[in-house]
Amino acid sequence: MIENELPIARVNVIETGQSPRRDWITCEIGTHLKFSTHSLASYLFAKWEPIVFDALLVAAAVEFCDKVKRRPKFGWGRELELRVPVHDLACWQSMNVSDALHEALNFLTGDRWHVTFVQRRKDLLPVAQGLFELPSQNSQAVIPFSEGLDSRAVAGLLAAEMGDGLVRLRLGRKTKDRPKKASGRNYPFTAIPYDVARGALSFPEASARSRGFKFAMLSGLGAYLARAQRVIVPESGQGALGPALVPVGQAYEDYRNHPLFTNRMSALLSALLGQPFRFEFPRLWYTKGETLKAYAQLPQQHDWAKTRSCWQDNRHASVEGRRRQCGICAACMLRRLSIHAAGLSEGRGTYVWENLNAQTFEEGITEGAKKIEKVQHDYAIAGTLHLDHLAQLRSSPLNASSLRFNVRQLAGVLGMPPADADVRMTRLLDQHSKEWKIFTQALAPDSFLRSWIGSSQ
Repeated sequence: MIENELPIARVNVIETGQSPRRDWITCEIGTHLKFSTHSLASYLFAKWEPIVFDALLVAAAVEFCDKVKRRPKFGWGRELELRVPVHDLACWQSMNVSDALHEALNFLTGDRWHVTFVQRRKDLLPVAQGLFELPSQNSQAVIPFSEGLDSRAVAGLLAAEMGDGLVRLRLGRKTKDRPKKASGRNYPFTAIPYDVARGALSFPEASARSRGFKFAMLSGLGAYLARAQRVIVPESGQGALGPALVPVGQAYEDYRNHPLFTNRMSALLSALLGQPFRFEFPRLWYTKGETLKAYAQLPQQHDWAKTRSCWQDNRHASVEGRRRQCGICAACMLRRLSIHAAGLSEGRGTYVWENLNAQTFEEGITEGAKKIEKVQHDYAIAGTLHLDHLAQLRSSPLNASSLRFNVRQLAGVLGMPPADADVRMTRLLDQHSKEWKIFTQALAPDSFLRSWIGSSQ
């Protein structure tokens, strides 16, 4: 590869039985992109709309393309060519849709995308309909809903205002908590309607920056089908803004839950579906701890402890065969910080690393847990330092110009005066710093976590 030339991947999405394209990676519908009939029906519950299926296919193909090519060791970006068959070729080839799609993908992932479309050879048959219904005919907004703390808390806070006007869109595959009426009829949007499989290939890239595109596309389609134009983003300030304010190492800034990205997705969805959309961040200027505290104060809202923040699987987060949350990744550390800030506590058995007061990382692990891997140690340090650096952001003059730039960008996409955005950002960062200081000072002076953040405390 020539110096400064980006690594290239060319992915050709084909219909079942279609011949592969020479020198391209083949991604076959039905083999690598698998659609669930039941879950797909839960999206296309009202009527069959090929444009909706095509959008789901594009989201699945983007995820496949993102995983199949490893990022370079030095640098970040890649050149990604993607070819997708669609029903409405004219729509996807239109300048408004194509430009908005590339703008959203390039901005989100830090890669150079070249997405082209071809006409499907065979129209997909409509899925069965009539078994699903909206919770309310007066839908006001859609909220992505998962096992996470933010989605549970914000859905609860908004449901107190909207009632059935808030439509929950599941971002998982588990069936145990899918809403179902006594009559046996299911609500729509009960699970992600497709799965991305590697087949005989490998998925060497794990950064998963395209996840933001996937979830924003699913949320926007849900709003369109529910006849709502508002998508609620449940992330609090640390989760939405923090990854872009404090990037990790050489990595490109993470905008997965950021207004700068959702603004671009609004443009794409509006061009694609012919109606306006807006993504709203009701807890953008609050910490996760403040959001949890507000939710816990609602009557009979004690299910927050059943949520899951950890993204690690059973191989890295289990004790004696039972799955737990690891307790030390960035998501778990923010969860623990937030629960402490909200004045709440969790029972024993929640985390693999239960003892943050231990003098060493190894001593903090629960007896009976699986062998510690180096990557877990690296994740733990990275997660801790991210929260610490975010807490120190306003105190360093070196960050002042960058912070001002971020505030101006936010003010622009949120349609608010820069001075107002600056006041809110200052309050958010000061509140995070306060919560982090109280949390870390409550640990033993010789704890491994406090030794990692060193003299900053």
